[in-house]
Amino acid sequence: MPNHEPEAVWRLRGIRGATTVATNSRTDILDATEELLGEMIVRNRIDGGEVASVWFTTTPDLNAEFPAVVARRTFNWTDAALMCGHEMQVPGSLSSCLRILLHVNTPLRQDEVEHVYLRGARVLRPDLAANTGD
Repeated sequence: MPNHEPEAVWRLRGIRGATTVATNSRTDILDATEELLGEMIVRNRIDGGEVASVWFTTTPDLNAEFPAVVARRTFNWTDAALMCGHEMQVPGSLSSCLRILLHVNTPLRQDEVEHVYLRGARVLRPDLAANTGD
């Protein structure tokens, strides 16, 4: 019997996430990254083989480790392009903040993508706070 359901259309989507890090230590940066990236993966049903690239940024006060280490070691994303950098130093902006921008091939529509804001970073997107509680 033929399948008459339309085939899902896959597109490249950007998925955002942010969290705060307790201290500028290797352990805290890696732990916060693992928590945030893990939550982004679960909520958006991400298959590591569909990740095109990931851009990790931290505020300049976080420099004890590269957040991309988690993607390589914990999630085994050895083929995706990973990059780390620092955010702009805007007066009065949130400190100790880690941000992630995932570029993922997915059948999700743009309005189905779940951006994830954890810990103190929930203030960055209060409109999403109900979806991103701890």
